[in-house]
Amino acid sequence: MPGRKFSMLSREPIFRIHADLAEILSLGATPYGERRIIQILGGTFEGPKLKGKLLPGGADWQIIRADGVADIQARYTLETDAGGRILVRSDGLRHGPREVLDAIARGETVDPGRYYFRTVLRFETADPATAWLNRIIALARGARERLNVTLDVYEVL
Repeated sequence: MPGRKFSMLSREPIFRIHADLAEILSLGATPYGERRIIQILGGTFEGPKLKGKLLPGGADWQIIRADGVADIQARYTLETDAGGRILVRSDGLRHGPREVLDAIARGETVDPGRYYFRTVLRFETADPATAWLNRIIALARGARERLNVTLDVYEVL
């Protein structure tokens, strides 16, 4: 709309996810790229409207493409402090300079501004207190460390 500025994302994250991860399970180079599975062991999430824990049992399924980009598909479950359960479907991309990705793989802390890590999230829940999540799309900016991921999750307005 001419002359009117508006944001497409919430000003602040609706919550921050901190996921604890298992070691990478590599399935090797398939015709599509290197297939990897990373189990989600647990974690936490917190925001102004809700907080709770990540339940163990989810995972990231990744393909490392020929151009070095990690194409990520994750599925996991959040459980609010009140007991509501939320299924999360997250699809994203992570890439950056080889030396930065190597530093992350070695367990070094790397400024997330030095690489690209973004995901699109969709939610599904039967919990009335969090049913608003069924009707939104969210975008997240991620930070990867050797055995954990942090996602700042924003609502698309």
